[in-house]
Amino acid sequence: MTILIAADTFTPHVNGAARFAERLAAGLVERGHIVHVAAPSVGHGNGGTFTETVEGQPMTVHRLPSWRWKPHDWLTFVLPWRSKHYARTVLDEVRPDVVHSQSHIVIGRGMTREARKRGVPVVATNHVMAENILDFTTLPPLLDKLFVKLAWDDAERTLKMSRAVTTPTRKAADFLEQTIDVSEVIPVSCGIRASNYTADLSPRDANRLVFVGRLTTEKQIDVALRAMTRLDPALEVTFDIVGNGDQRRALEALAAELGLGNRVTFHGHTTDEQLRELLTRASVFVIPSIAELQSIATMEAMASGLPIVGADAVALPHLIHDGENGYLFRPGDVDDLVAKLTTVLTQTPEERRRMQQASLEGVKVHDMDRTLDTFEALYRGEPLPS
Repeated sequence: MTILIAADTFTPHVNGAARFAERLAAGLVERGHIVHVAAPSVGHGNGGTFTETVEGQPMTVHRLPSWRWKPHDWLTFVLPWRSKHYARTVLDEVRPDVVHSQSHIVIGRGMTREARKRGVPVVATNHVMAENILDFTTLPPLLDKLFVKLAWDDAERTLKMSRAVTTPTRKAADFLEQTIDVSEVIPVSCGIRASNYTADLSPRDANRLVFVGRLTTEKQIDVALRAMTRLDPALEVTFDIVGNGDQRRALEALAAELGLGNRVTFHGHTTDEQLRELLTRASVFVIPSIAELQSIATMEAMASGLPIVGADAVALPHLIHDGENGYLFRPGDVDDLVAKLTTVLTQTPEERRRMQQASLEGVKVHDMDRTLDTFEALYRGEPLPS
Protein backbone atom coordinates (compact mmCIF):
# COMPACT_ATOMS: atom_id res chain seq x y z
CA MET A 1 0.00 0.00 0.00
CA THR A 2 0.92 3.64 -0.33
CA ILE A 3 0.44 5.12 3.14
CA LEU A 4 0.54 8.83 4.00
CA ILE A 5 1.22 9.60 7.65
CA ALA A 6 0.20 13.10 8.73
CA ALA A 7 2.07 14.17 11.87
CA ASP A 8 2.21 17.51 13.68
CA THR A 9 5.30 16.25 15.49
CA PHE A 10 8.05 14.12 13.96
CA THR A 11 11.81 13.80 14.14
CA PRO A 12 13.83 15.82 15.21
CA HIS A 13 11.11 16.50 17.80
CA VAL A 14 11.55 14.26 20.84
CA ASN A 15 8.28 13.12 22.43
CA GLY A 16 6.07 10.04 22.57
CA ALA A 17 3.84 10.92 19.61
CA ALA A 18 6.82 11.63 17.38
CA ARG A 19 8.56 8.42 18.44
CA PHE A 20 5.45 6.39 17.68
CA ALA A 21 5.05 7.95 14.22
CA GLU A 22 8.71 7.25 13.46
CA ARG A 23 8.56 3.62 14.56
CA LEU A 24 5.27 3.05 12.76
CA ALA A 25 6.59 4.54 9.52
CA ALA A 26 9.83 2.54 9.70
CA GLY A 27 7.97 -0.68 10.50
CA LEU A 28 5.66 -0.20 7.53
CA VAL A 29 8.60 0.45 5.19
CA GLU A 30 10.28 -2.69 6.49
CA ARG A 31 7.12 -4.63 5.56
CA GLY A 32 7.32 -3.39 1.97
CA HIS A 33 4.84 -0.50 1.98
CA ILE A 34 5.48 2.85 0.33
CA VAL A 35 5.41 5.39 3.16
CA HIS A 36 5.18 9.17 2.90
CA VAL A 37 5.15 11.45 5.94
CA ALA A 38 3.76 14.99 6.03
CA ALA A 39 5.39 16.84 8.94
CA PRO A 40 6.52 20.33 9.93
CA SER A 41 9.82 21.67 8.66
CA VAL A 42 12.48 21.79 11.35
CA GLY A 43 12.08 25.54 11.79
CA HIS A 44 10.83 28.57 9.92
CA GLY A 45 11.54 27.76 6.30
CA ASN A 46 10.11 26.85 2.94
CA GLY A 47 10.13 23.14 3.61
CA GLY A 48 10.44 20.66 0.76
CA THR A 49 10.30 16.95 -0.02
CA PHE A 50 13.20 14.80 1.11
CA THR A 51 14.27 11.20 1.44
CA GLU A 52 15.03 10.75 5.14
CA THR A 53 16.29 7.71 7.02
CA VAL A 54 14.15 7.10 10.11
CA GLU A 55 14.81 4.18 12.46
CA GLY A 56 17.15 2.79 9.79
CA GLN A 57 14.54 2.90 6.98
CA PRO A 58 14.41 5.35 4.03
CA MET A 59 11.11 7.15 3.44
CA THR A 60 9.77 10.26 1.74
CA VAL A 61 9.12 13.13 4.14
CA HIS A 62 7.18 16.20 3.00
CA ARG A 63 8.41 19.01 5.24
CA LEU A 64 5.68 21.64 5.32
CA PRO A 65 6.70 25.28 5.95
CA SER A 66 6.44 25.88 9.68
CA TRP A 67 7.17 28.36 12.43
CA ARG A 68 8.62 28.05 15.94
CA TRP A 69 6.13 28.46 18.80
CA LYS A 70 8.24 30.61 21.11
CA PRO A 71 6.57 29.67 24.44
CA HIS A 72 7.49 26.01 23.78
CA ASP A 73 11.01 24.57 23.79
CA TRP A 74 10.79 22.62 20.51
CA LEU A 75 7.38 22.98 18.87
CA THR A 76 7.19 24.00 15.23
CA PHE A 77 3.79 24.41 13.62
CA VAL A 78 2.19 24.88 10.24
CA LEU A 79 -0.02 27.94 9.90
CA PRO A 80 -3.55 26.50 10.38
CA TRP A 81 -5.09 28.44 7.49
CA ARG A 82 -2.47 26.91 5.14
CA SER A 83 -2.92 23.29 6.22
CA LYS A 84 -5.57 22.42 3.62
CA HIS A 85 -3.49 23.92 0.82
CA TYR A 86 -0.47 21.84 1.84
CA ALA A 87 -2.70 18.78 2.21
CA ARG A 88 -4.01 19.18 -1.34
CA THR A 89 -0.46 19.53 -2.69
CA VAL A 90 0.80 16.40 -0.91
CA LEU A 91 -2.30 14.34 -1.76
CA ASP A 92 -1.94 15.31 -5.45
CA GLU A 93 1.67 14.10 -5.43
CA VAL A 94 1.35 10.96 -3.31
CA ARG A 95 -2.15 9.64 -4.24
CA PRO A 96 -2.20 7.41 -1.15
CA ASP A 97 -4.35 4.37 -0.53
CA VAL A 98 -4.88 5.56 3.04
CA VAL A 99 -4.04 8.51 5.29
CA HIS A 100 -3.02 7.88 8.89
CA SER A 101 -3.44 11.07 10.93
CA GLN A 102 -1.37 11.32 14.10
CA SER A 103 -3.02 14.54 15.23
CA HIS A 104 -6.30 16.38 14.85
CA ILE A 105 -4.67 19.75 15.46
CA VAL A 106 -3.16 21.23 12.25
CA ILE A 107 -1.58 18.91 9.67
CA GLY A 108 -3.83 15.96 10.49
CA ARG A 109 -6.86 18.24 10.59
CA GLY A 110 -6.25 19.63 7.11
CA MET A 111 -5.22 16.26 5.66
CA THR A 112 -8.33 14.54 7.06
CA ARG A 113 -10.69 17.06 5.49
CA GLU A 114 -9.00 17.00 2.08
CA ALA A 115 -8.64 13.21 2.01
CA ARG A 116 -12.34 12.83 2.82
CA LYS A 117 -13.26 15.01 -0.18
CA ARG A 118 -11.30 12.61 -2.41
CA GLY A 119 -12.69 9.44 -0.89
CA VAL A 120 -9.33 8.45 0.60
CA PRO A 121 -9.92 6.55 3.86
CA VAL A 122 -8.45 8.06 7.02
CA VAL A 123 -7.32 6.26 10.15
CA ALA A 124 -6.81 8.64 13.08
CA THR A 125 -4.71 8.12 16.19
CA ASN A 126 -5.14 10.45 19.16
CA HIS A 127 -2.01 11.04 21.24
CA VAL A 128 -2.97 14.28 22.94
CA MET A 129 -5.24 15.76 25.54
CA ALA A 130 -6.07 19.41 24.95
CA GLU A 131 -5.15 20.05 28.58
CA ASN A 132 -1.55 18.99 27.81
CA ILE A 133 -0.83 22.23 25.99
CA LEU A 134 -2.33 24.73 28.44
CA ASP A 135 1.15 25.70 29.68
CA PHE A 136 1.95 27.05 26.23
CA THR A 137 -1.21 28.92 25.19
CA THR A 138 -0.10 32.11 27.04
CA LEU A 139 -3.82 32.73 27.70
CA PRO A 140 -5.38 33.72 31.04
CA PRO A 141 -7.12 30.84 32.92
CA LEU A 142 -10.64 31.86 31.89
CA LEU A 143 -9.70 31.82 28.21
CA ASP A 144 -7.83 28.53 28.72
CA LYS A 145 -11.16 26.89 29.62
CA LEU A 146 -12.71 28.24 26.43
CA PHE A 147 -9.65 27.06 24.47
CA VAL A 148 -10.04 23.50 25.80
CA LYS A 149 -13.74 23.41 24.89
CA LEU A 150 -13.13 24.71 21.36
CA ALA A 151 -10.19 22.33 20.90
CA TRP A 152 -12.25 19.29 21.87
CA ASP A 153 -15.20 20.42 19.72
CA ASP A 154 -12.90 20.66 16.72
CA ALA A 155 -11.27 17.32 17.56
CA GLU A 156 -14.73 15.71 17.53
CA ARG A 157 -15.53 17.11 14.09
CA THR A 158 -12.19 15.93 12.69
CA LEU A 159 -12.19 12.45 14.22
CA LYS A 160 -15.73 11.77 13.00
CA MET A 161 -14.40 12.03 9.43
CA SER A 162 -12.16 8.99 9.96
CA ARG A 163 -12.80 5.36 9.09
CA ALA A 164 -11.38 4.35 12.47
CA VAL A 165 -10.13 6.17 15.55
CA THR A 166 -7.42 4.64 17.71
CA THR A 167 -5.55 5.61 20.84
CA PRO A 168 -2.80 3.75 22.70
CA THR A 169 -4.77 2.17 25.58
CA ARG A 170 -8.28 1.14 26.62
CA LYS A 171 -8.24 3.77 29.36
CA ALA A 172 -7.26 6.45 26.85
CA ALA A 173 -10.04 5.22 24.53
CA ASP A 174 -12.57 5.46 27.36
CA PHE A 175 -11.31 8.97 28.15
CA LEU A 176 -11.80 10.05 24.52
CA GLU A 177 -15.29 8.53 24.28
CA GLN A 178 -16.34 10.24 27.51
CA THR A 179 -14.88 13.62 26.48
CA ILE A 180 -16.30 13.93 22.97
CA ASP A 181 -19.07 12.27 20.96
CA VAL A 182 -17.10 9.46 19.32
CA SER A 183 -17.65 5.76 19.79
CA GLU A 184 -15.84 2.49 19.13
CA VAL A 185 -12.40 4.00 19.71
CA ILE A 186 -9.89 1.18 19.24
CA PRO A 187 -7.01 0.76 21.69
CA VAL A 188 -3.79 0.00 19.77
CA SER A 189 -0.50 0.03 21.67
CA CYS A 190 2.25 2.29 20.38
CA GLY A 191 4.34 -0.86 20.31
CA ILE A 192 7.96 -1.51 21.13
CA ARG A 193 10.81 -3.72 19.96
CA ALA A 194 11.63 -5.26 23.32
CA SER A 195 14.63 -7.05 21.80
CA ASN A 196 16.35 -3.65 21.43
CA TYR A 197 16.64 -3.38 25.24
CA THR A 198 18.76 -5.31 27.73
CA ALA A 199 17.55 -6.48 31.12
CA ASP A 200 20.06 -7.04 33.91
CA LEU A 201 18.41 -9.28 36.50
CA SER A 202 21.40 -9.36 38.83
CA PRO A 203 21.37 -7.46 42.17
CA ARG A 204 22.28 -3.77 41.95
CA ASP A 205 25.46 -2.29 43.43
CA ALA A 206 23.71 1.10 43.95
CA ASN A 207 20.21 2.57 44.14
CA ARG A 208 19.61 4.51 40.94
CA LEU A 209 16.29 6.07 39.96
CA VAL A 210 15.75 7.00 36.31
CA PHE A 211 13.16 9.10 34.49
CA VAL A 212 12.89 9.48 30.71
CA GLY A 213 10.67 12.07 29.05
CA ARG A 214 10.00 15.72 28.34
CA LEU A 215 10.71 18.05 31.23
CA THR A 216 7.31 19.75 31.30
CA THR A 217 4.89 20.69 34.06
CA GLU A 218 2.52 17.73 33.66
CA LYS A 219 5.41 15.28 34.16
CA GLN A 220 5.64 16.51 37.79
CA ILE A 221 9.34 15.71 38.11
CA ASP A 222 9.49 18.14 41.02
CA VAL A 223 7.49 15.55 43.01
CA ALA A 224 10.26 12.99 42.46
CA LEU A 225 12.95 15.51 43.43
CA ARG A 226 11.16 16.33 46.68
CA ALA A 227 10.77 12.61 47.37
CA MET A 228 14.56 12.24 47.04
CA THR A 229 15.02 14.47 50.11
CA ARG A 230 12.78 12.22 52.26
CA LEU A 231 14.29 8.86 51.35
CA ASP A 232 16.51 7.22 53.97
CA PRO A 233 20.01 8.70 53.45
CA ALA A 234 21.44 5.23 54.08
CA LEU A 235 19.95 4.15 50.74
CA GLU A 236 22.28 6.60 48.95
CA VAL A 237 19.83 7.08 46.09
CA THR A 238 20.84 8.88 42.87
CA PHE A 239 18.53 10.07 40.11
CA ASP A 240 19.21 10.14 36.34
CA ILE A 241 16.86 12.43 34.40
CA VAL A 242 16.88 11.94 30.62
CA GLY A 243 15.23 14.51 28.37
CA ASN A 244 14.85 18.23 27.85
CA GLY A 245 11.96 20.64 28.13
CA ASP A 246 10.84 24.08 29.18
CA GLN A 247 11.07 23.13 32.89
CA ARG A 248 14.70 21.97 32.84
CA ARG A 249 16.20 25.16 34.31
CA ALA A 250 13.55 25.35 37.01
CA LEU A 251 14.13 21.70 37.92
CA GLU A 252 17.91 22.15 38.03
CA ALA A 253 17.39 25.14 40.33
CA LEU A 254 15.03 23.10 42.52
CA ALA A 255 17.55 20.24 42.75
CA ALA A 256 20.21 22.69 43.88
CA GLU A 257 17.83 24.34 46.36
CA LEU A 258 17.00 20.92 47.86
CA GLY A 259 20.67 20.06 48.22
CA LEU A 260 20.53 17.31 45.60
CA GLY A 261 23.13 18.73 43.24
CA ASN A 262 25.56 15.81 43.48
CA ARG A 263 22.85 13.13 43.47
CA VAL A 264 20.78 14.22 40.44
CA THR A 265 22.11 14.20 36.88
CA PHE A 266 20.30 15.97 34.06
CA HIS A 267 21.43 14.17 30.91
CA GLY A 268 19.35 16.09 28.36
CA HIS A 269 18.81 14.26 25.09
CA THR A 270 20.90 11.12 24.74
CA THR A 271 21.64 8.67 21.97
CA ASP A 272 19.58 5.48 21.89
CA GLU A 273 22.62 3.56 23.08
CA GLN A 274 23.16 5.87 26.06
CA LEU A 275 19.46 5.68 26.95
CA ARG A 276 19.48 1.88 26.88
CA GLU A 277 22.59 1.80 29.07
CA LEU A 278 21.02 4.11 31.66
CA LEU A 279 17.89 1.98 31.75
CA THR A 280 19.78 -1.30 32.05
CA ARG A 281 21.84 -0.17 35.04
CA ALA A 282 18.99 1.61 36.89
CA SER A 283 17.22 0.21 39.95
CA VAL A 284 13.76 1.75 39.45
CA PHE A 285 12.00 3.73 36.76
CA VAL A 286 9.96 6.56 38.27
CA ILE A 287 7.25 8.45 36.36
CA PRO A 288 5.15 10.98 38.34
CA SER A 289 3.36 12.20 35.20
CA ILE A 290 -0.39 12.93 35.28
CA ALA A 291 -0.95 13.15 31.50
CA GLU A 292 0.16 9.90 29.86
CA LEU A 293 -2.06 8.31 27.22
CA GLN A 294 0.38 5.39 27.21
CA SER A 295 4.09 6.17 27.84
CA ILE A 296 6.61 4.65 25.48
CA ALA A 297 9.32 5.47 28.02
CA THR A 298 7.62 3.26 30.60
CA MET A 299 7.45 0.41 28.09
CA GLU A 300 11.16 0.89 27.36
CA ALA A 301 11.85 0.63 31.08
CA MET A 302 9.76 -2.54 31.31
CA ALA A 303 11.67 -4.03 28.37
CA SER A 304 14.83 -3.23 30.35
CA GLY A 305 13.52 -5.32 33.23
CA LEU A 306 12.91 -2.46 35.66
CA PRO A 307 10.35 -2.20 38.46
CA ILE A 308 8.17 0.87 37.82
CA VAL A 309 6.85 3.40 40.33
CA GLY A 310 4.37 5.75 38.72
CA ALA A 311 1.44 8.06 39.34
CA ASP A 312 -2.00 6.44 39.46
CA ALA A 313 -3.23 8.65 36.61
CA VAL A 314 -4.71 8.30 33.11
CA ALA A 315 -3.09 5.31 31.35
CA LEU A 316 -0.14 4.47 33.62
CA PRO A 317 -2.20 1.85 35.53
CA HIS A 318 -2.48 0.08 32.17
CA LEU A 319 1.27 -0.61 32.38
CA ILE A 320 1.98 -0.59 36.12
CA HIS A 321 0.24 -3.37 38.03
CA ASP A 322 0.42 -2.57 41.73
CA GLY A 323 2.54 -5.06 43.62
CA GLU A 324 3.41 -7.02 40.46
CA ASN A 325 5.86 -5.05 38.32
CA GLY A 326 5.93 -1.98 40.54
CA TYR A 327 3.67 0.38 42.46
CA LEU A 328 1.26 3.21 41.80
CA PHE A 329 1.26 6.26 44.06
CA ARG A 330 -1.29 9.01 44.56
CA PRO A 331 -0.51 11.75 42.01
CA GLY A 332 1.42 14.62 43.55
CA ASP A 333 1.71 12.87 46.94
CA VAL A 334 5.39 13.04 47.87
CA ASP A 335 5.02 10.90 51.01
CA ASP A 336 3.25 8.14 49.09
CA LEU A 337 5.95 8.19 46.42
CA VAL A 338 8.62 7.94 49.15
CA ALA A 339 6.85 4.93 50.65
CA LYS A 340 6.57 3.12 47.30
CA LEU A 341 10.17 3.84 46.32
CA THR A 342 11.37 2.65 49.70
CA THR A 343 9.45 -0.60 49.30
CA VAL A 344 11.13 -1.31 45.96
CA LEU A 345 14.60 -0.20 47.01
CA THR A 346 14.59 -2.38 50.15
CA GLN A 347 13.26 -5.54 48.49
CA THR A 348 14.99 -8.85 48.82
CA PRO A 349 16.80 -10.02 45.65
CA GLU A 350 14.01 -12.57 45.13
CA GLU A 351 11.25 -9.93 45.36
CA ARG A 352 13.12 -7.62 43.01
CA ARG A 353 13.66 -10.37 40.45
CA ARG A 354 9.95 -11.22 40.56
CA MET A 355 9.06 -7.61 39.72
CA GLN A 356 11.66 -7.50 36.95
CA GLN A 357 10.25 -10.65 35.39
CA ALA A 358 6.73 -9.20 35.64
CA SER A 359 7.85 -6.12 33.69
CA LEU A 360 9.41 -8.30 31.00
CA GLU A 361 6.24 -10.38 30.74
CA GLY A 362 3.96 -7.34 30.79
CA VAL A 363 5.66 -5.63 27.85
CA LYS A 364 5.20 -8.64 25.55
CA VAL A 365 1.63 -7.64 24.66
CA HIS A 366 3.02 -4.36 23.29
CA ASP A 367 5.11 -6.06 20.62
CA MET A 368 5.54 -3.79 17.57
CA ASP A 369 4.60 -6.54 15.11
CA ARG A 370 1.16 -6.83 16.72
CA THR A 371 0.73 -3.05 16.39
CA LEU A 372 1.73 -3.16 12.71
CA ASP A 373 -0.64 -6.08 12.04
CA THR A 374 -3.51 -4.09 13.55
CA PHE A 375 -2.86 -0.93 11.56
CA GLU A 376 -2.46 -2.86 8.31
CA ALA A 377 -5.92 -4.37 8.91
CA LEU A 378 -7.39 -0.93 9.65
CA TYR A 379 -5.82 0.52 6.49
CA ARG A 380 -7.38 -2.25 4.39
CA GLY A 381 -10.72 -2.16 6.19
CA GLU A 382 -10.28 -5.78 7.26
CA PRO A 383 -11.21 -7.49 10.56
CA LEU A 384 -8.67 -6.84 13.30
CA PRO A 385 -6.27 -9.63 14.23
CA SER A 386 -7.16 -11.44 17.43
